[in-house]
Amino acid sequence: MVTLLLIIIYLAFIGLGLPDALLGSAWSVMKLDIGARTEMAGYISLVISFCTVISSLFASRLLHRFGTGKVTLFSILSTTIALFGFSLSNEFLFFIFLAIPLGLGAGSVDAALSNYVALHFKAKHMSWLHCFWGVGAMSGPIVMSFSLDNGGDWRAGYVTIAILLTVIVVILLASLSLWRILDNKKLGNDDEKKAVSNREALRIRGVKMSMVSMLCYNGSETAAGLWMASFFIASKGISPGKAAALSSLFYIGIIIGRIFSGFLSTYVSSKSLIRYGGLVGCVGLLVLILPVPYGVAAGALFVVGLGGAPIYPSIVHATPERFGEKASPSVIGLEMASAYTGSTLIPLLMGIIASQFGMFMVPIILLILFSIMFASSEMVNRVHKHKLV
Repeated sequence: MVTLLLIIIYLAFIGLGLPDALLGSAWSVMKLDIGARTEMAGYISLVISFCTVISSLFASRLLHRFGTGKVTLFSILSTTIALFGFSLSNEFLFFIFLAIPLGLGAGSVDAALSNYVALHFKAKHMSWLHCFWGVGAMSGPIVMSFSLDNGGDWRAGYVTIAILLTVIVVILLASLSLWRILDNKKLGNDDEKKAVSNREALRIRGVKMSMVSMLCYNGSETAAGLWMASFFIASKGISPGKAAALSSLFYIGIIIGRIFSGFLSTYVSSKSLIRYGGLVGCVGLLVLILPVPYGVAAGALFVVGLGGAPIYPSIVHATPERFGEKASPSVIGLEMASAYTGSTLIPLLMGIIASQFGMFMVPIILLILFSIMFASSEMVNRVHKHKLV
């Protein structure tokens, strides 16, 4: 039963990633259909991000009231309804409205599944599950591309993804009883069932520093994905097509890194994976700052992705051990909210700075972010030096 549940969680993580890149991959066609301007995609994305942060903050209350299975079910159902709505919409304001359930669903399911896996499964599964999120995130644009190339209909792309999510919703509905098996083993008395509020969680030593780590890492990951192609064009003088291809090495590094860190987590602690991953990422960024040929810079970007790969899943998986299982849902919700805040604000701020001073600032800012992430993570380790050894 536990193995079956784990398979369902992997499917849910794929579902979590499926909608993430749909808007960007289809917007060039969508905007013509609905009479929108190019920059209006940013407004939709901003609403999604804001709602994702809000739902992450409320995830702990929802988990304690309804349980992981129901929260995951209704979160993915909310996302599915929003995507069906996108496929039927003809007005920009409808997209803004539908971005609300899309964002609310994303934040709740991420926090719910991450907390459940951190509590009940080994660290390797946290790393591999985030690989499966990557599979979903890559699959969304592939489905949309197929739809656009075979009739030019972006609506069919959204419907296809919504149907795939509907299948996952049906599987989740049929498996609700499975989620209670492990929860019943963990929760033995009424005191343990009382939720720790976000305010109480913030008073736990080390939580704020862990939030800073998540903000800096997730912000740097999103910013690197957005701006590294532009950095290669401006600093290395290569074509946009080649720059786009080279920038994909960052994500390849993340995927490969999470596969291998999953195996390593059996022998190496989460603390060490975060520490050495951060150091490897800093080395790659130092090389990117230097005036090296673009081939060397591309290899360095791969190293940055490789080093950063275990950081996010390791921080999340270490949360119950660092801060206690009772506080884990609230702390992970706060960490997720910080991560999404970073991925929303840092790419924007980096773009403003790079436009003022030059694209050479991109790896410098990323190095600063990695350094802050590393320092804040080490501060958490000092607070909990007797744990995660």
